[in-house]
Amino acid sequence: MTTVNKQKKSKLGYNPAARAAMVIFFAVLAILIIIPLYALLLGTFKGGAELFVSGLNLDPTWDKLHLKAWRYLFTGVMSDGVYNPHDYFIWYKNSLFIVLVQGSLTLVISSLVAYGFSKYKFKGQNLLFLCVLLVMMIPQEILMLPMYTQINAMGLRNSYAGVMMPFLANMSAIFFFRQFLEGVPYDLLDAGRVDGCTEYGIFFRIIVPILKPAYASMAVLVGMGAWNGLLWPMLVISDMDKYTIPIGLNTLWSPYGNNYDLMITGSCFAILPLLILFFCAQKFIIEGMTAGSVKG
Repeated sequence: MTTVNKQKKSKLGYNPAARAAMVIFFAVLAILIIIPLYALLLGTFKGGAELFVSGLNLDPTWDKLHLKAWRYLFTGVMSDGVYNPHDYFIWYKNSLFIVLVQGSLTLVISSLVAYGFSKYKFKGQNLLFLCVLLVMMIPQEILMLPMYTQINAMGLRNSYAGVMMPFLANMSAIFFFRQFLEGVPYDLLDAGRVDGCTEYGIFFRIIVPILKPAYASMAVLVGMGAWNGLLWPMLVISDMDKYTIPIGLNTLWSPYGNNYDLMITGSCFAILPLLILFFCAQKFIIEGMTAGSVKG
């Protein structure tokens, strides 16, 4: 019996050597990912002058580490005791607002479009979906000029609506949700119609619960895109009190290095929302990424 079980496990892929090699591979990969994060975190405990001279490195130099950069970030008091207020937490609030609003609307709108492509038949359906695929292949930088012209014509320049509106129908999200919904049987939708659900009722009561893993996966990707966006928000927004984290940190860049401590510490603190989002959604990510790959 033991021999039979071992043979079954070997056939199913429980090879000890392959398993050890996989563990080693992912351990090395994790180390390579952690090293830059460690260098960034270590840089927050160094002064701006030292960062300007030596840059980010892995040398701790324990006698030179301090919390002055963190104190400057949260209180505005510099290392020499001078109070120098900054707008970092205003930028932080603006970025959170854009991520929450843009992310929520993008998931709802993109899943609605994908639901229409997947579960309804209409004239020109294949042509429209082909357009979705073509837009995915076009670099965003090429589209920025016509997007800016349109936003300016609509009077949405220097507003959060102008920043968010072009990305509410995310082509990658539409494609992902459509592939996910291909595995949902039509009989489930017909059962909802028999029970008296409207078409919108079917989507919100039946499809949305099924899409939870896909929503979690895309929430991480969409949230990262909205949080890290620099070029497009910088084109649209001109008021400093509306700056997001990437734009605000970019304004601190100076050849004299006098704001390196705030910039490095602010960059490290800006990673926190993405980490929280990832850890909250991680149990759904694998399920969401693989569920649409197998039909039936």
